[in-house]
Amino acid sequence: MSQATGHHDVVVLGGGAAGCVLAARLSEDPARTVCLVEAGPDHGAAPSDWPRSLRDAHALPRDHMWERGVAVHRLRARVLGGSSCVNGCWHTWGSAADHEEWTRAGGPRWSAAAMAPYRERAAAAMRLRPVPEREFGVWARAALAGARELGYADVDMAAPGSPGCGTPLLNALDGLRWNAAFGYLGPARSRANLTILGGTTADRLVLDGGRVVGAEVLVDGRRATLTADTYVLACGTFGSPGLLLRSGIGPADELRERGVRPEADLPGVGANLSDQPGVFVPLAPTPDLNAALAAQEKAGELYVSRMLIRAASTHCPADGWDLHILPSAGDPLFGSLPPGEYEAGIAAFLMKPASRGRVRLNSADPADPLDIDPGFLTDPDGRDAAVLREGLEIAERLAATSALAPLAGAASGAAASDVPASGLTDAGLRARLGTYWHPVGTCAMGPATDPLAVTDGAGRVHGVPNLRVADASVLPSVPAANTQLPVLAAAELLADALKEATR
Repeated sequence: MSQATGHHDVVVLGGGAAGCVLAARLSEDPARTVCLVEAGPDHGAAPSDWPRSLRDAHALPRDHMWERGVAVHRLRARVLGGSSCVNGCWHTWGSAADHEEWTRAGGPRWSAAAMAPYRERAAAAMRLRPVPEREFGVWARAALAGARELGYADVDMAAPGSPGCGTPLLNALDGLRWNAAFGYLGPARSRANLTILGGTTADRLVLDGGRVVGAEVLVDGRRATLTADTYVLACGTFGSPGLLLRSGIGPADELRERGVRPEADLPGVGANLSDQPGVFVPLAPTPDLNAALAAQEKAGELYVSRMLIRAASTHCPADGWDLHILPSAGDPLFGSLPPGEYEAGIAAFLMKPASRGRVRLNSADPADPLDIDPGFLTDPDGRDAAVLREGLEIAERLAATSALAPLAGAASGAAASDVPASGLTDAGLRARLGTYWHPVGTCAMGPATDPLAVTDGAGRVHGVPNLRVADASVLPSVPAANTQLPVLAAAELLADALKEATR
């Protein structure tokens, strides 16, 4: 901890995907000292030194998490590189409506044109590539043909566009999950002005006179204080509001109830949680599909999914989409089946939910789990449930196409549902809900006149001049996309904004 207690120009709290971007970009100036703090382990510069579970792009590892045995919507990675170490390696981009929402909140730097260079920069660092032909197996080919059968045109999923079908870009390289710690910190680790502290938990910020004067961290039960000119939170949509709340930055009355002295009354901290719920339609693979999947697995080319549909419900504005329809086949996401047996199905995900949840403290103890309520399907007019029900209907039609029907039929047993989407009650829909794992919004950007805004378009926390947030939590609404590429681009943007302010 000797390096930790020294003064730095910038301390970045949180070493997930966004934190890796920030540390790498900010340390490009050798005159700027940067300290990156991550609660989870730093497994080093060489991919070969990382655990096999995190390197393997074929599955979704669950051995580097903050909590075990919790509802799936609250899972979050605890390792340098964050979600980029445990997700499905998919990179897609959202719609024009996303940028309209973001520019209203954060200004012109969040427009589609202004963000395009940051998207390209992130794609280069993450070594994104199209799905190779050898990974596009029987199920993915049939699903793509089925989508075309339903009238969906081919589109580029990693760029602005329109509804349609296609494949994502991947940060999976011959089976290796290329995470943000490799892509961003790899080239930066040798810099003398960059300190990386793994296994170091950020507890709280210390404020004096409205400014942050220190960040208290924990290592092996010992407490230390980091000092800096500028503090940047990149603890993610759950962790960043949690840290702010423990520091007395948030709704004053709620803080007092938790035994925390208010330092800055910001009612929006922890509010506006937006995530993408979904429902899975299970299918029973035929013997032919099982055999084909077994052959892919033997060749080391079996991935759960390699294509998707961007679909528009009847509630969606023109030229946009509010659903992802995701066919998958392989091992279940949480568990496994006997050799030679596989799961198949089609998920429908609500991409632009109106519902909002919240993150609160249970107590001021950083070891105490946060109170996370995703707020799924709570919008008062019921639009979210209606859109998701339409997504299920599309999934059912896709399963019935001449391309997919011969490969998988109706499932039986506990996972099956004999109620079609059109007949599902809201309660029945909620009982089947899962999540796409794309939470945003709990430190949302917006003008200081907005009572729920926490940050401005440059990530600056309202009322605390030397504190910023630079991760998914600043996005006021979830994009119509998987969030990995948008969050990396946002972190690139916010790193540039901080550079501009400190030149």
